[in-house]
Amino acid sequence: MKFSTVILAGGRSQRMGRDKAMLNIDGKSLLTRQMDLVHQRGPEEIFISGRPGVNYAVPGCVVLHDGFADAGPLGGIERALGRVRSPLLLVLAVDMPEMAAEILDELASRCTDSRGAVPRVGGRCEPLAAFYPKAAWRIASSMLAADCKAATQFAERCVQSGLADFYEWDTSSAHHFTSWNRPADVRENFIRSGNGL
Repeated sequence: MKFSTVILAGGRSQRMGRDKAMLNIDGKSLLTRQMDLVHQRGPEEIFISGRPGVNYAVPGCVVLHDGFADAGPLGGIERALGRVRSPLLLVLAVDMPEMAAEILDELASRCTDSRGAVPRVGGRCEPLAAFYPKAAWRIASSMLAADCKAATQFAERCVQSGLADFYEWDTSSAHHFTSWNRPADVRENFIRSGNGL
């Protein structure tokens, strides 16, 4: 199956106090960890949704800047959907360092060229680790034009329009979808996994 990938790395990281994409964990930045993960899945192209003025220094990747100001993750999704050559786009947030290859592979196996897959864990939608078809660009663009920036609502509209399906994951997988937003999140997750700091 042909697909492209966008790593959402353009957040302001205000709660973390520094750029999460460059946060170093076990010798790798969060951006490098996500890049390594998606490279192994064999995407046709990889985009980084980033902020102007930041050097992401990733050879072979195109850095995209949002077309809508202060649009949050949906701004990066919209921009990437408008650029992809592939029929599908894998969206992955940079701050989900515990995302696993088997989850992405399972999601990919549930897609077709015209229909994506969005995970739900314990009934909670996870729109930032999901596949969307290129046709979903119209939904993202119309939402942002109406100043609606909710990525969860975008995923729900994709499902309602027949462009994606929800797939349920057991709550035992919830940690794979955990976003690291604050310094305490880093510490808590390292302690839980037994890695220490």
